[in-house]
Amino acid sequence: MLTKRIIPCLDVKDGRVVKGVQFVELRDAGDPVELAAFYDLEGADELVFLDISASHEGRETMVDVVEQVAATLAIPFTVGGGINKIDDMKRMLRAGADKVSLNTAALLNPTLIKVGADFFGSQCIVVAIDAKYDESINSWKVYTHGGRRETDWEVVAWAQEAARLGAGEILLTSMDSDGEKKGYNIALTKAVSEAIRIPVIASGGAGNAAHFLEIFDHGVADAALAASIFHYKETSVKEVKNYLREKGVPVR
Repeated sequence: MLTKRIIPCLDVKDGRVVKGVQFVELRDAGDPVELAAFYDLEGADELVFLDISASHEGRETMVDVVEQVAATLAIPFTVGGGINKIDDMKRMLRAGADKVSLNTAALLNPTLIKVGADFFGSQCIVVAIDAKYDESINSWKVYTHGGRRETDWEVVAWAQEAARLGAGEILLTSMDSDGEKKGYNIALTKAVSEAIRIPVIASGGAGNAAHFLEIFDHGVADAALAASIFHYKETSVKEVKNYLREKGVPVR
């Protein structure tokens, strides 16, 4: 049985880590390089860096941050935000990232997934999906531009298309659950993971160690991502892993 991965997420804006609730009301959470080094020591399996400002300045900052972190980090990390073409992927991978995360750019230009997978290998391409429930279709819609714009894509259909095009992994965020700390969205994660054969990272809603157990017990996620509960020391990667081990969940 594959071990489950615990992944802290660093949302970086203007060179600082920030965290909000349902993608708004952002507050400062610290220095990305210091936090990355801390999570490495804590036993995190991977790190995700998302440049959410996606401005020209933010992009330059991100390359800088990736290089600094790569110099100190022993675990794999994924970088996303404003990656719109092969050259952007090359820049981040050369700076030390192990994977790149595509979100808005992949929806605007789906062939980017295939081109990236062909060039670097599927294992380097993560497609991030921001999902919000829509009663009119009794399912979830895909959102772009940091959760600000609704698309015509239904989430499961887009996940299947991303996998078909060569994505190696799906990072699935429930916008409804994001920052609420009431648990991961089991129904959403289940719907996606049952429809595709590539790993799914659950994101949005972690409030305590029991929420990690819940998502893994349902067998619908290969990894679970969290941000604020780790940044603000409400729990730690170490505590979550110890708890999961006690409950019989295989973790590193």
